[in-house]
Amino acid sequence: MLLNLLKAKIHRARITEANLAYEGSITIDKNILEASGIYPHEQVHVVDIDNGQRFVTYVIEGKPGSGVMCVNGAAARLVHPGDRIIVIAYCHATPDEAKIHRPKVVLMDEKNGIKDAYELKPGTGIDPGEPLPRS
Repeated sequence: MLLNLLKAKIHRARITEANLAYEGSITIDKNILEASGIYPHEQVHVVDIDNGQRFVTYVIEGKPGSGVMCVNGAAARLVHPGDRIIVIAYCHATPDEAKIHRPKVVLMDEKNGIKDAYELKPGTGIDPGEPLPRS
């Protein structure tokens, strides 16, 4: 049996652009992706904190240091620049793997700078866990 677990989340990022003309996806600053452990082309769920919209898409790597958080394609109708979002990635794990799994959390500031990044401790709630090393 495999369990579906939180792999990583980018919390309270700001939408910088909504590009209806693109085919689909969300473009995210490469530095934010690296801090979260989310890969280009990986499936993510996006939750708009300001309007309650939720959708599933995939990630495109954006320019490092740009702070870009651009929703592309049809989903661009669901968000507005300035909206706060949560980007969530999930993974599959066996029950034994789940016991030691440590999801990554990246907390964003108002300008899409990384305010904090940490791994959750196994078996805990929203405990900040341990800071991730900064590179």
